[in-house]
Amino acid sequence: MTLDEEKELVHKAKTNPEAFSLLYEEYYSLLLNYAVRRTGNVEIAKDIVSETFYKAIKKLWLFQWRNIPISAWLYRIANNELKQYYRKSRYRAESFELMLARTDREPMLDYNLEEEVVQAQEELEKHEQFLFFRQKIAELPIKYQEVLSLRYFEEKSLKEICEILGKAEGTVKSLLHRGVEKLKNMRNSS
Repeated sequence: MTLDEEKELVHKAKTNPEAFSLLYEEYYSLLLNYAVRRTGNVEIAKDIVSETFYKAIKKLWLFQWRNIPISAWLYRIANNELKQYYRKSRYRAESFELMLARTDREPMLDYNLEEEVVQAQEELEKHEQFLFFRQKIAELPIKYQEVLSLRYFEEKSLKEICEILGKAEGTVKSLLHRGVEKLKNMRNSS
């Protein structure tokens, strides 16, 4: 969706709930993935995203278009919900292994064993890297967790991160740099 199309859709959504449902469909999975990565728990992530969209539809009339995708505003709401969750629960992220163990998987009927082994090895390497970095990021203060997750897991631009967090570009760059340095130091000391 182009910015112009999104701008028109946001304008319509302010008076038409059906138009808002299109925004919901467009951004639900992105926000859910972000919340799952931050919490490590699918059910908690779903609650956070539900609350995000509830607050978004209640306050959509306040949204002002600034030639930035509405996703930045939605991520900001989600980020505030995550902060609230962390404050209330003194959060402890669930391990990714436990989350995967709860998912139901059906066996594949037709497959090439060699190809499956290679793919499984690649997935395991990605999974191990993801777990390592997720664990290390979770050990950092929240201010670094936010910027690193948005930049490297959600692949947001600096401009979008600034909008989501309500911080100046220099501050975001500094937080990213310091966060990456802290991760490097953690990795070197492991």
